[in-house]
Amino acid sequence: MSDPDVERYLAGAALYGDDFDDAQIAAWLADEKQGYADLGAKDACQYSYEYHAWNWLHGYRHLPKQEFRHVLGFGSAYGEELLPILPRIGSVTIVEPSGVFVRSDIGGVAVRYVEPGVGGALQFPAETFDLVTCFGVLHHLPNVSFVVRELARSMRSGGYLLLREPIVSMGDWRQPRRGLTRHERGIPLAILEQIVRTCGLQTFQRALCGMAPAERLFRHIRRDVYNSRVLARIDAGLSAAFAWNVNYHPRSLLQRFRPTGVYLVLRKTDAGSPCCANG
Repeated sequence: MSDPDVERYLAGAALYGDDFDDAQIAAWLADEKQGYADLGAKDACQYSYEYHAWNWLHGYRHLPKQEFRHVLGFGSAYGEELLPILPRIGSVTIVEPSGVFVRSDIGGVAVRYVEPGVGGALQFPAETFDLVTCFGVLHHLPNVSFVVRELARSMRSGGYLLLREPIVSMGDWRQPRRGLTRHERGIPLAILEQIVRTCGLQTFQRALCGMAPAERLFRHIRRDVYNSRVLARIDAGLSAAFAWNVNYHPRSLLQRFRPTGVYLVLRKTDAGSPCCANG
């Protein structure tokens, strides 16, 4: 990768990996397949989901009060992110590349695990799911545009997608980074919003989150910061106040005081969108 290419990516002008060819995508996914599991989420007895308050504040409370007959959790590991609305769910399908998370049910609701196809293709018919959740998964994948296209294709018209992603570089991914997998990087906000628009998804609700460096201070109060509704709301207020300072890769101390993520509640409005068609 040449220096001009790196600068283009770090400036947020393009998304690293989104223009990869098939061989590059395969190499990336081979590296990442076990990455999340290897970072400590393998043991179900020790695993603790840390984002319930965040998901409720920025996601679930904005959904209509209805039953969701068919729900897809994209990269949902043990499926615990679905617990807050489990009584309203008919069936659950989870897409996971790692077999270490497989379980037979979530709180009594049967769950089916499937692996993604080559390059992130989803082996579901169009118009299958009423609700899709995708929390902190896309930034592990190279071809984000294609994967969002697949998620949109699999959704029913009028269905919802809850999406949470980092919108910062997360550091220079060419170097080892503590606590991160080899390739993960955030998605520039403008690029992410363009991708979802192109796929016929309307933004129903948008919230910035993950205010840095306040998040590190919060962790002195409790480890699972975003299981606290109070801390989640404080984070939301700070993130909104510093929205003017959103940037992908900080070049100064001031630029580090910015929201690092976004929550999007998206609704599929056009089943006929070219982006959402098969192929």
